[in-house]
Amino acid sequence: MWFLFKIWFFNFTWVDGLDVLLVAYLIYQFYKLLKGSIAVRILWGIAMLGIGYLAVNLLQLKLLGNILGQFFGVGVIAMIIIFQQEVRKFLLLVGRSQVFGDDNFWDALPWRKNKKSKVDINAVVEAARALSSSNTGALIVFARSTDMKFYAESGDMLDAVLSKRLLLSIFNKYSPLHDGAVIVGQSGRVVAARCILPVSENPHIPATMGLRHRSAIGVTEVTDAVVLVVSEETGQVSLAKNGEVHQGLSYQELRTKLTKYLAEKTSAPPMREVSVEVAER
Repeated sequence: MWFLFKIWFFNFTWVDGLDVLLVAYLIYQFYKLLKGSIAVRILWGIAMLGIGYLAVNLLQLKLLGNILGQFFGVGVIAMIIIFQQEVRKFLLLVGRSQVFGDDNFWDALPWRKNKKSKVDINAVVEAARALSSSNTGALIVFARSTDMKFYAESGDMLDAVLSKRLLLSIFNKYSPLHDGAVIVGQSGRVVAARCILPVSENPHIPATMGLRHRSAIGVTEVTDAVVLVVSEETGQVSLAKNGEVHQGLSYQELRTKLTKYLAEKTSAPPMREVSVEVAER
């Protein structure tokens, strides 16, 4: 085996270098996931306990050393329990990057063209126009490679043909289905309504964004879905994808971006801070 250099009796090979780089990359991505959240403070607390444990062993304080030793003896299980939300989010992000799942591998081949979306874009744009003009809030999720079954089951299953009238009926403020998100499947049909989406905990989200926008960002952080948001306060139309939000879209811009996003190849982007783009009128 070829080696790069030697440290005392240890031969540092190319494989060792790759191993170190992969571990460093995973630690960096996990740090970005925790950055800005309360989990960072918990992690610092665990680090301080670790330093204290070393000091206790040096001072030979047996009773305190045994207590701390029992705590660190179940360290892996304790970490999973304490950071269960962060670990779940990390595993969801890893799951998005699967190579051979859901035809992503074959779609990534250079001779494969973008698929044509089955979603009725005209119905969506016309519904967004009507909802925006009446300042009616709306949250519509368009599934791509992820079937969104977990989130669809949190609401009421419909399996209905997508149409302008259906969307207007669902998001009417007197409708029992208006509170929550509508999920449109890969087939172009409305899978479910009144669905609960994960709310993003990213601290960089502007305070001007409400719960709908935070939910749109949250679901696009852990899936490759595209989300359409109509603000109830301003009637502004926005699109969210990969944790990025495009606000203040005109209806032509909405049509163009939605057509592009739903037709392009799916991929798992790197974790990033929330980016907010406001369209110029």
